[in-house]
Amino acid sequence: MTNHAALSPMSAAPLEVGLLVMPNAALLTLGSVVDPMRVANRHLGQQAYRWRILSEDGQPVPLTCGVRLPVDAALAAGADPLSGPPPEVLIVLAGYGARDMARGRILPELRRAARGARLLVAVDSGSWLLAAAGLMQGRRATTHWEDLEDFAARHPEVDLVADRYVIDGRLASAGGAGPAQDLMLALIEARHGPALAMEVAGTFILSRRPASESQRLAIAAGAPSGGDPRVAAAIARMEDRLDMPEPVSATARAVGLSLRRLQVLFAREIGMSPKDYTLELRLQAARRLVADSRTPLSEVALRCGFAAQSALSRAFRSRFGEAPSALRRRNGAR
Repeated sequence: MTNHAALSPMSAAPLEVGLLVMPNAALLTLGSVVDPMRVANRHLGQQAYRWRILSEDGQPVPLTCGVRLPVDAALAAGADPLSGPPPEVLIVLAGYGARDMARGRILPELRRAARGARLLVAVDSGSWLLAAAGLMQGRRATTHWEDLEDFAARHPEVDLVADRYVIDGRLASAGGAGPAQDLMLALIEARHGPALAMEVAGTFILSRRPASESQRLAIAAGAPSGGDPRVAAAIARMEDRLDMPEPVSATARAVGLSLRRLQVLFAREIGMSPKDYTLELRLQAARRLVADSRTPLSEVALRCGFAAQSALSRAFRSRFGEAPSALRRRNGAR
């Protein structure tokens, strides 16, 4: 049974993530793991997620695209790879040839590194390494769809399924780049709520898909993730009207709902009221303009639906803990 408890925050401290990248992993898959955390930090305005890139020997890792990925530390014995805060989440990302890499000294090193982690994650072919290290025994898991049959034959002790991603206690696994994105969004949602997960997905123009969707079905059909379409329609109206936000009652009428029903759906699917979510959209848009452009703050205020720069500054400081001008100075945009 899927269990998200291991993803829940234990403290307000940053989540420490160790990401072991194996040779011949894909750059796209690496980005699917790292960039959702980066964007979550950006939306939160703080370093809620910290990650270190590891390799077996501390040397740069050759990826399938020809790039040699720099790393922060080694996983090999004696290299002290986990100096500083130990990882609460240990992610193993692998691609081609992972079956042959799942042997030798890396296996005891994985077992050692896994002892202190709250969550172990296998991405793409990373399941070969975690299973060979004995870290998947009796657990429900998945791997890339191309490896499903071979993996099941080699590791009958694993309850293998063809789902996009699986979370079983302190073990999670994802079948590839797209499922890894969905898994990372699930992690973000568990720690910071569905609204932030939606914002991160929106940054990449992603449509989330359910964990239990078959990898092959997703490839063949491209099925949508679900959710009430009237909520999506309401959010689209909000995003189209950031400069002139309409009353929530008008949004509800436009999507064919009563005000109360729209509030109930937002509470269930987004975790906040429509009014609060509209304000969050406006403030996030303002933050992007402040940090990434030289748009005058008075114009930022108008473009994000605030009557005056002073009104923007008050709401901005309340949400992000600093004035827009302070953020702009830190980002060097004058």
